[in-house]
Amino acid sequence: MSKARIILEVDQLTAGYVSSMMIIEDVSISVREGEIVTILGPNGAGKSTLIRSICGLVKYTEGKVRFRSKEISGLSTHEIINQAIAYVPQTNNVFSRLSVLHNLDLGAIANPDFRKERLNRMFQLFPDLQKYQETKAGKLSGGQRQMLALARALMSNPELLMLDEPSAGLSPLLRRQVFEHVQRIHEDGVTVVMVEQNARAALKVSDRGIVLSEGKLRLEGPADELLEHPSMREIYFGAAPGN
Repeated sequence: MSKARIILEVDQLTAGYVSSMMIIEDVSISVREGEIVTILGPNGAGKSTLIRSICGLVKYTEGKVRFRSKEISGLSTHEIINQAIAYVPQTNNVFSRLSVLHNLDLGAIANPDFRKERLNRMFQLFPDLQKYQETKAGKLSGGQRQMLALARALMSNPELLMLDEPSAGLSPLLRRQVFEHVQRIHEDGVTVVMVEQNARAALKVSDRGIVLSEGKLRLEGPADELLEHPSMREIYFGAAPGN
């Protein structure tokens, strides 16, 4: 993995929703092609703000973002998505009044040449979506809606998939299924960056973890080592190591 080229670079990013209050400060991360990287941290750490900034949904006051060595700082979200990046927000990630098939077709707009091929692949990855393709998305279960959100993003044939809390609000069984799907997506050659609260489950399927706290980068390292790091308890619970 170490020899793979860097696909995403975030350099000293400072961002927030209002100019007087920055949520993340001076954050620098890199993601290599073919990795699954999970961004962790307690509530309010700035995890979602970080990936929303990368996708152009939050303006940043300082720093740069590069995708495949090309600077994408300042581009609109639409322009960023056209760079072969897909983003799945935590909420409002499907069109509830439209059918499953219509949702998937909307996902293919950015890359229509691959529509038929991608649709067949999505039905292989998510069999329920083929079964319910004429059903309105709003009538699906929570787990099925999350599968549809993932599939709709993948219809654009992205090289980088960014997920914001993909297991939020799901039962333990459905959470496990979500992470299994993330692994299958990764096996298809897609690099994945995801924000997650469920640290242990997410790191089990990840190559590396990145930990934010109070808007700053606190830790990063191999996934299998990060949970055992002595500072993790302090970051999450405010307890000093050994207490």
